[in-house]
Amino acid sequence: MDGKVHHIIYKVGELKPYINWPYFDYAWGVGSKGRHERTELRREADAMLVELEGRYSAHALFGIFTANSDGDDILVDGIRIPMLRQQHASGANQTSLCLADFVRPLSMGVPDEVGVFATTVDAALEKDFATADPYRKMMAQTLADRLAEAAAEKMHQEVRTSYWGYAPDERLTIQQLHIEAFQGIRPAVGYPSLPDTSVNFILSELLDMKQIGIRLTESGMMMPHASVSGLMIAHPKARYFNLGKIGEDQLRDYAARRGVPVELMRRFLSNSLIK
Repeated sequence: MDGKVHHIIYKVGELKPYINWPYFDYAWGVGSKGRHERTELRREADAMLVELEGRYSAHALFGIFTANSDGDDILVDGIRIPMLRQQHASGANQTSLCLADFVRPLSMGVPDEVGVFATTVDAALEKDFATADPYRKMMAQTLADRLAEAAAEKMHQEVRTSYWGYAPDERLTIQQLHIEAFQGIRPAVGYPSLPDTSVNFILSELLDMKQIGIRLTESGMMMPHASVSGLMIAHPKARYFNLGKIGEDQLRDYAARRGVPVELMRRFLSNSLIK
């Protein structure tokens, strides 16, 4: 790949089929109970999606770059992205996993590829409903979150079948997409296998997230809140895992590889540290 960064703009209506509604229900605390409440909530969500159509869009930014692993780091287009490894083995083979395990090692002398992405909604969507009544404000926010995730889902599908094209014959239903029946994974920053939000500073070096309106806080959190970022890994055996808690030894090793003071990294990874 040439490492070109692509920007796709999605209309609300294009993303509606990709919305993962159980997560929407969870955000509202509806869960598996309250069928009437879920039905009414969905009806009102559908009505707001119609209201949002034509006024706001979602944006996907991504690139597929030459990459290799180097120990527990992934080198993406020459930029080093340190990863964290489980300290407690998991799975049938009792292997301590790291995302770098699913990228071809530099020592093999053959390049691999890794995708980098970010998705978001128009910042105006959150701002315009900030002073609305609490119900409409929460409805707008939860739908914005779902649209950003839906944009990542649709973008990843298009990457697999077209832009990267490693699965050109993929024909999956939306339900199959939601259970991740496709080849490869899309680990998101801030999630169990990639918990360090400050990695967003590195990803933005590759993508320039501000071109789709994403700004980063001091800890690397993305604004607007309805934003998603991460990696796309194509290895057929790649799978998600929970990093779990890490000890002082890995914290110090990771901070050194990131080139960040240990105490600052301790703040970034506070929820992942053994207490």
